[in-house]
Amino acid sequence: MPVEGRDVVIDLVDSVFFVPVTEPASVNLASALIGDAHPDVVAFEEQLRAAQLGADVAALDRLIADELLFTGPDGQLGTKAQDLESHRTGAVRLLAHEPEELRVRRICEDVHVAALRARLEIRVGDATVSGTYSYTRVWAREPGGPLRVVAGHLSVVADPDSRTVTDEGPSGR
Repeated sequence: MPVEGRDVVIDLVDSVFFVPVTEPASVNLASALIGDAHPDVVAFEEQLRAAQLGADVAALDRLIADELLFTGPDGQLGTKAQDLESHRTGAVRLLAHEPEELRVRRICEDVHVAALRARLEIRVGDATVSGTYSYTRVWAREPGGPLRVVAGHLSVVADPDSRTVTDEGPSGR
């Protein structure tokens, strides 16, 4: 039987194998950290990464502010409700998330900005896309609450060698 929806069962005659379809959640985001950062922000970024990989809607609900403003790579503004629904239904499934670089800037005790570059593989509907992406997230403590993502943006990072973005974006200028 699959473990936590993260494995594929392959039944060959009388043998059963469990094959992971996403990278292990044990990959440490702190290893991608450049410079100093509040340890809580790094821990929350790691929790968010694990929740995305595991489609853990309850964890995402705790980590994302109710009034989230998030701009996706297509330039469209998305809400928390839309994000949670896409994970709940499987319309969007993060298959791989390999952090390359994390930088965090403290604005004040209650506001931090995180910039994360990562290699992602994402299934959207029937299509799977992969590439290097850059997140910018604003973590803020709303009155009486924990730090949560209140705003963010996700962009495709252009390949500096080929001068292409992706199949969907500009190529060779």
